[in-house]
Amino acid sequence: MAAYDYIIVGAGSAGCVLANRLTEDADKQVLLIETGGSDRSIFIQMPTALSIPMNTEKYAWQFETDPEPYLDERRMHCPRGKVLGGSSSINGMVYVRGHARDFDEWAEHGAEEWDYAHCLPYFKKAETWTFGGDEYRGDSGPLGTNNGNNMKNPLYKTFIEAGQQAGYDFTADYNGKQQEGFGPMHMTVKNGVRWSTANAYLRPAMKRSNLTLMTKAQVEKVLLDGKRAVGVRVLKDGKKTDIKAKGEVILSAGPVGSPHILQLSGIGNADVLKAAGIEVAHDLPGVGENLQDHLEFYFQFRCKQPITLNGQLDWFHKGLIGARWMFTRKGLGATNHFESCGFIRSKAGVEWPDLQYHFLPAAMRYDGRTAFDGHGFQVHIGHNKPRSRGRVHALSPDAADHPSILFNYLQAEEDREGFRDCVRLTREIINQPAFDDYRDGEIQPGESVQTDEEIDAFVRANVESAYHPSCSCKMGEDEMAVVNSQTRVHGMEGLRVVDSSVFPTIPNGNLNAPTIMVAERAADLIRGQGMLPPSDAEVGMDPGWKEYQRPRSPQA
Repeated sequence: MAAYDYIIVGAGSAGCVLANRLTEDADKQVLLIETGGSDRSIFIQMPTALSIPMNTEKYAWQFETDPEPYLDERRMHCPRGKVLGGSSSINGMVYVRGHARDFDEWAEHGAEEWDYAHCLPYFKKAETWTFGGDEYRGDSGPLGTNNGNNMKNPLYKTFIEAGQQAGYDFTADYNGKQQEGFGPMHMTVKNGVRWSTANAYLRPAMKRSNLTLMTKAQVEKVLLDGKRAVGVRVLKDGKKTDIKAKGEVILSAGPVGSPHILQLSGIGNADVLKAAGIEVAHDLPGVGENLQDHLEFYFQFRCKQPITLNGQLDWFHKGLIGARWMFTRKGLGATNHFESCGFIRSKAGVEWPDLQYHFLPAAMRYDGRTAFDGHGFQVHIGHNKPRSRGRVHALSPDAADHPSILFNYLQAEEDREGFRDCVRLTREIINQPAFDDYRDGEIQPGESVQTDEEIDAFVRANVESAYHPSCSCKMGEDEMAVVNSQTRVHGMEGLRVVDSSVFPTIPNGNLNAPTIMVAERAADLIRGQGMLPPSDAEVGMDPGWKEYQRPRSPQA
């Protein structure tokens, strides 16, 4: 089999970006390997069907954590994309870059030139924003972003109004100058279709003769010659094949897959490898450590008026929605239904937002199940700058054996305090006058949940993953860093990791946008060409953050 200049492992949010950008050099032969198959399913392409691929074995690795000791020993669902587009083909399509200071934090953790000034140009490069470009937004990138159905349901704007009545700012574009505040939410949807990285990046690249795509093939390990990666071993159609890399092997298998493949290759903490029966090739203690994720729960309320999506969940209405989408790519089928949002600080002294709201004009679970009969609405709320850290550990040399995953959710007291703030601040917002014509009693957590102890018990039993695992191959220069600022694996040659696992810390927001940005910037690093010049765009910050939790006093 021919040798390739670049072998990319994983056709997901990062891998598809790399496949596109690296094949822009016509003299480079690129192989992209994906364990899953086609993403052509209507359930992937129709935005409103987002809960289906996430919970389908064909399209997603259905990982589970070990019993989480601070969540009543619950095993938490951790789906990851196993299809062209990876997790961008199964996610909620929410487009959030994170706060500017999140990326400055990366630089402070040793990721040189990964601060906001250096990252913003690559966010812009990736994007075509529906309202055109400016110093913050892109207008000619592959990734289409918009506001779905433009908040036609009145509850979306009511949520924004309530946030302002509670003393928070209105932010017209949380991906622009100022994240903090309440405003419209953005999604990766184009012309009514999920705009995954498979649609945005991979399909254009597949027209180039120097890209080879291999699907339904599992990479079992990276092949090493001493401290140099020279290829990969692939299992396809029951046969194992070794494929050579003339240049580099790039792992883009995600925050579970990338550290697992490194460990299967003998790269990782020597004690972890020996316990799994894997021969140590390179002792790198940080592989699989520093694992982080966002948690959230649904704050649900009954609605006085029959205007919510709960009235559209029977099979007849679902059929009408699906038929309209099939023929027009419009209507409720063309949105993820998260069309307004908020980003706030949990307390005075927190410099930038650490709580995030997704508003939904329905009361239902992420898997599509309803919680009660009647109409309701909910906000997804989570504390997004967790201090708790977990790990991904291989359990055997067999790539078919899922690794052990443990997040240690809510291990840190600061995280538990953050969720108490979530409950109390959310109640205050929803009880503003803007909701008086709609609010008809709290479903969940329930008005009886008031004390710290009651809130903690509710959260332990009901909180769910927001599906944002990351940071398990962190970038930096300390002894637990896995890759350097060039995304090269420390102590190795010809081997990089490019996906959300290299984040040093988790940003305040959904992770698809920063993952794509990382891949865009890494592509320029890999190609060895000039980097985009840093931006001097201003960052909107609350000048009173040290003294106040919000900019203004509530109006209520």
